[in-house]
Amino acid sequence: MKTFATWLTISLLSVLLCACAAVDAGSGGAGEMEIRSGKIEQISQVQMQTNHDSGVGAILGGIGGVALGSLIGRGTGRDVAMVAGALAGAAGGNYAEKKQYDQPKDAQQIIVRTNSGVLVSVTQPINPSLTKGMNVYVEGAGSEARVVPQG
Repeated sequence: MKTFATWLTISLLSVLLCACAAVDAGSGGAGEMEIRSGKIEQISQVQMQTNHDSGVGAILGGIGGVALGSLIGRGTGRDVAMVAGALAGAAGGNYAEKKQYDQPKDAQQIIVRTNSGVLVSVTQPINPSLTKGMNVYVEGAGSEARVVPQG
């Protein structure tokens, strides 16, 4: 019993100490964002593909398919009909969701020359307040980057 209590105490302490580990500055901790400043060189109108893969259509279609499949047959036949209905309903619901909500949207591709001389290209939803030659900040990096006016 004493050995069990010792191991339990050691395990609990090690979990608590690991949970208190600090996030270092280079790992992009919570609330940390890279910001660069520069001037807009070019703005082009483009189409941006949206990403609405929430899965709600597939879930609702699958539930409807199971409900319809349960009305067919008895025993093993009913089980097969329910599985087939769930698969067909999920595929149909996913297709319907993508067709309805996954349409391309108007966007702008903005090329910014940063103060260090590097060109940065960002594609984002249209921001009518941005114009060529304007001083801007480029917030974030990768697909999360956004261009915002300075001041």
